[in-house]
Amino acid sequence: MIPLLMPLVMLQKRQAGANMKLLPEASGPTFGVVGDQAQAPFRIAVVGESTAAGCGVATHDEGFAAALAQELAFSLNRPVAWNVFAQHGATARRIRYKLLPQMEESVDRAVLLAGANDVLAGRKPEQWGDDLAAIVDDLAGRAGEVTVVGIPAFKTFPSLPATLRRYLAEQATKLDGVSQQICAPRPSVTWVTSTAMPDDLADFFAADGFHPSADGYRYWAHAVSRVAARGANFIR
Repeated sequence: MIPLLMPLVMLQKRQAGANMKLLPEASGPTFGVVGDQAQAPFRIAVVGESTAAGCGVATHDEGFAAALAQELAFSLNRPVAWNVFAQHGATARRIRYKLLPQMEESVDRAVLLAGANDVLAGRKPEQWGDDLAAIVDDLAGRAGEVTVVGIPAFKTFPSLPATLRRYLAEQATKLDGVSQQICAPRPSVTWVTSTAMPDDLADFFAADGFHPSADGYRYWAHAVSRVAARGANFIR
């Protein structure tokens, strides 16, 4: 980003914060089971920020966790039990110190949705990396596999002005680079990009133009599940 544009970025950021009406977290149970429960389910935990908390949809049954469970149940041909540990506005630091202690049981796969708030808060890559490494190591001790989902593509967010979108996308790329470096040497950890978006974004976003809709969460979960079901270590 050209330094001369930074005053405009800061102005647009303040205006967006004042004018944007973000949708609340999803309501209803933060857990569920998909599929025939005649056999023991594959257990997943989705941990993170507002997207994990289901902002943009009415209930968690329409959110990312349930959508991912549907995808994995089909891929694995077995039931999938899902659970959510998330909070709107959570940075990696809050996830590390406030949300992880809420997880009491081990799971087969832990999925982390984080980073957008760290970008918005202006956290430095080294701060993000310190917290992410601690989160990933904690989750690896609780789960057979860990999936770290990349930061959503800010450049596509319709609620944000163009210059601010470009700046936030650049900052997200820096944090995603750190994420890849942290995940690559850990054998049970997979990093998955979130920059691939559908050609038609009309149905991807919720009414606030910031969070996914039910269709958006299904699209995102499908993209993540294609990697998560394979258990690959690192996806570029």
